[in-house]
Amino acid sequence: MKQFYKSKNLLRLSFLATILFSTATVFNSCKDDDEDEFQDHLVQFEAKIVNGGTAPTPPVSTFKTIITQVGTKQEQLFDSPGLLWTSGEFFVNSSQSQLNFAANANLLNADSKLIVSIYIDGEVAETDTIEGSGTKHVAVAHSFLEL
Repeated sequence: MKQFYKSKNLLRLSFLATILFSTATVFNSCKDDDEDEFQDHLVQFEAKIVNGGTAPTPPVSTFKTIITQVGTKQEQLFDSPGLLWTSGEFFVNSSQSQLNFAANANLLNADSKLIVSIYIDGEVAETDTIEGSGTKHVAVAHSFLEL
């Protein structure tokens, strides 16, 4: 009778230990998944006009439209002066998933260039260039989602 009583307690004790171990494992695995899901990144948009050939003084190449989009928030800037436009640095959480940047400009010469770039954490993540004269358009996009 004593041996039956001891084996019954041993069975209860091992069942309790199994339940506790399983519960602890589930809580630890769920905690690890949530911590590193999204990260903040330092982002900057840049558009640049490079006048080719012999540009008149003063240069008349101008940005007509600059469009930035972070997630679903879109901003538009019209008739920006100068040959270089930057957004300044700002933080974006990777949960926003998508960055879009586009610009169009009136270029002077056949070898003039319009260059747009997206910098993420200080490095060029996306860039594109178009060359020619007249009104030119170029766009780039970056996704934080790993496909």
